[in-house]
Amino acid sequence: MTRCRWTVVGLLFFAVTVNYIDRAVLGVLKPLLDQELGWDQKDYGWMVTAFQASYAAGYLLAGRLFDRIGVRVGFLLAVSLWSLAAMAHAVARSVLAFSIARSVLGLAEGGCFPAAIKAVTEWFPREQRAYATGLFNAGSNVGAILCPMVVPWLAHAWGWQGAFVATGAVGFLWVAAWFGLYHAPETHPRISAAELAYIRKDPPETTAKTPWLTLLRHKQTWAFMAGMMASAPVWWFYIFWIPDFLNKRYGLNLTQSSLPLMAIFFFSSFGGIGGGWLSSALLRRGWSANAARKTALLVCSLAVLPVFATPLVPHVWWAVGLVTLAAAAHCGYAANLYTLVSDTVPRQAVSSVVGIGGMAGSVAGMFFAQVVSRILHFTHNNYLVPFALAATTYLLALGLIHLLLPRLEPMPLSDRLTASTRQPQINASRP
Repeated sequence: MTRCRWTVVGLLFFAVTVNYIDRAVLGVLKPLLDQELGWDQKDYGWMVTAFQASYAAGYLLAGRLFDRIGVRVGFLLAVSLWSLAAMAHAVARSVLAFSIARSVLGLAEGGCFPAAIKAVTEWFPREQRAYATGLFNAGSNVGAILCPMVVPWLAHAWGWQGAFVATGAVGFLWVAAWFGLYHAPETHPRISAAELAYIRKDPPETTAKTPWLTLLRHKQTWAFMAGMMASAPVWWFYIFWIPDFLNKRYGLNLTQSSLPLMAIFFFSSFGGIGGGWLSSALLRRGWSANAARKTALLVCSLAVLPVFATPLVPHVWWAVGLVTLAAAAHCGYAANLYTLVSDTVPRQAVSSVVGIGGMAGSVAGMFFAQVVSRILHFTHNNYLVPFALAATTYLLALGLIHLLLPRLEPMPLSDRLTASTRQPQINASRP
């Protein structure tokens, strides 16, 4: 059996890494840009909101677009556009100009996860999807690790403008690799018949397109939306405000905060792999998908709770440890949350549902950014309330997911939509 599907995971991992580098650069440079450009917390809050508003639209539109044009072309277009937008930050000087650049970046980056989840759904059977998702999603942590490692050095050598240009240009290397290496399983030049049969071993699914309004009538869509609205804003909070927290609470400058930030996102990267592995291991032991996914979600939700104490601890490395645990738990939670979609939604609608959920998470993140920025402005950078909110949302969302989907039943489709079914096509002549 060939192993082409793991090459796909590698490409997705690289894409998510680039995605998180480009979105995290502004947060790492915030203390420097505050001084040079005279920003306050509310100015920064509007820039974060601009990114998340367009990210919400991009998530939704990309989900539907990729279901129509395919993940190969769609992902290539998305990464090309966000790389250009990331480089465009170098010419911005005002809050408005940065907000426009962030908007274009968010619109294009919204395509990343709908494309990645669709690729996993196409390339992996159900039993391996959570593990594959955890692997590629670890790229978010690697990007968050590399960003504070290289951006201070780039800013010192070439100025903050050079940091934006250099990090944005990396995306075009991925575009070249994706164009040359990615194909659908049925048309891949190097896949064997055995691997294709393994990928398509699950029961056939429908190929008819499902309208958004139809998807919104189903509780499977709302369950994913609930999970995204609870978890995505917290992850944005870690990406966009932890560098500022370390600066305001412990007095760390741009260079001094690099090691704590790298530690947070390096060690938390194991959470996504571990969370995906946990539910997959439970499935292999005979657990139902319902029990396996929700047990993993519960473990991750409980591990998040201690983060509420982060602003209260006296030493920076205690705070780093608490945030690392919470970020790792988030990654495990996200791996299983995304896999709920592939467990319960027909393959042809996966990107659309992921897009709807991502939009919901980004809209929630917009409001969370405004709440955080105003709390920090009026409390003179007291982070107690934001961290308390970050600690509690995961358990609340899991409870709502369980109420909506007590048994993770598949999304029912009308007779018209189920009339066309997908039959696995296996080319036995392939080596």
